[in-house]
Amino acid sequence: MFKKLALSATLALAVGTTGAYAAGASDAHVEDFAFSFEGPFGKYDQNQLQRGLQIYTEVCAACHGLKYVPLRTLSDEGGPHLPEDQVRAYAAQNFEVFDAELDDFRPARPVDHFPENNGAGAPDLSMMAKARAGFHGPYGTGINQLFKGMGGAEYIASLLSGYTGKEKEEAGTTLYENTAFPGGWISMGPPLEDGLVEFADGHSNDLHHMSEDIAAFLMWTAEPKMMARKQAGLTAVMFLTLLSVLLYLTNKRLWAPHKKKAKSA
Repeated sequence: MFKKLALSATLALAVGTTGAYAAGASDAHVEDFAFSFEGPFGKYDQNQLQRGLQIYTEVCAACHGLKYVPLRTLSDEGGPHLPEDQVRAYAAQNFEVFDAELDDFRPARPVDHFPENNGAGAPDLSMMAKARAGFHGPYGTGINQLFKGMGGAEYIASLLSGYTGKEKEEAGTTLYENTAFPGGWISMGPPLEDGLVEFADGHSNDLHHMSEDIAAFLMWTAEPKMMARKQAGLTAVMFLTLLSVLLYLTNKRLWAPHKKKAKSA
C-alpha cells in the first residue's frame, strides 16, 4: 500500500546523526514557512493535518512509527478530526499490532497507538518536530523562534524541500546536497517529489506544499495539546491583567484619604 518505502528513510536519517558532513560546507538554511498554528492565536489547519496524515501513511509509515500517538486522537477536535468510523477503518486497514492476549498480531484499533518501527536508521517520528526545534538564529539565541515562530516544523519542511538535485560519492556512499541539512550533504535521497501523493480535495501536491503538510502533521503529533495550552495561556494573561487593574484601583481608593490628609497638613 505504501509508496516508495525505501525513500521514507530519508527523513529519519536527516534528523539523526548518520548524515555526512562536507568540509567547508555553508551553514544550513531553514526557510520561514507560514504555518497556521504560529502565534498566540494560531491553530492547526484540519485539512492540512489530514493531508499530512495521508503523506505519512503512503510515504513514511512503512519505515517510521509514531508510537507516542494514540490512533483515537485522529478524531480529536483541533487535530485531523476524522469521524470515528473513519478512524476505525483507517486503523484496521493500515496497521497491525501485537496482542499479548492473543499471542499474535491483529488489526489495529483506535485504542491502540500508531505502531513503532525498530528498524535501523528509522527513528520514531512522534517527537521529531519538537526534537528538531532547536534554537535557530545567531549563536543559538532563539531569536527566530521568538519573533518569527520558527522551529521544528520549519526545519522538517525545509529539509524535505531542500534537495538541490546534486549528488556525489564518498567512501562508496552516495550523498545528496540539501540546503537545510547541517553540513550540506545527506546520505539518503529525497523522500518526496512533485505529484507523489494525490489528494481527494484536489489540493496542490507539489514538493513545497507536501513538505509543509507533513511538517504540520508531525508538529501536531509532537504537540497535540498546543491549542489548549495557548487558550489556557491567553486566559491566564487576561485574568492577571484584570487582577492588576483591580489591585491598582483598590490601592488608589484605599490610599486616597491619606494622601488628602497629607496634602492638607
